[in-house]
Amino acid sequence: MSRVCQLTGKKANNAYAISHSHRRTKKLQEVNLQWKRVWWPEGKRWVRLRLSTKAIKTLERKGLSAFAKEAGLNLNKL
Repeated sequence: MSRVCQLTGKKANNAYAISHSHRRTKKLQEVNLQWKRVWWPEGKRWVRLRLSTKAIKTLERKGLSAFAKEAGLNLNKL
C-alpha cells in the first residue's frame, strides 16, 4: 500500500537536505500516517483507515461520514 492518506490524499513531498556547507541532496518528506480505527455510526461498525495526523484532527471536528463524502470515499467497501 502506498503512503497516502485515505481521506485527504496527502503524500510525500520532494525536498532538499541542505548541509552546513550548503550542499544540496534530495530527500523525501513523508507524511505522518497512522492506522486509525474509527467508529462509523451509520454502518454500526468500526472502519480501519490510514490517516495523516492532520486528517485525524479534522475528523474529530467534521465527523467520519461528512469527511468521507467530501473525499469521495465509499465506507461500505472498507
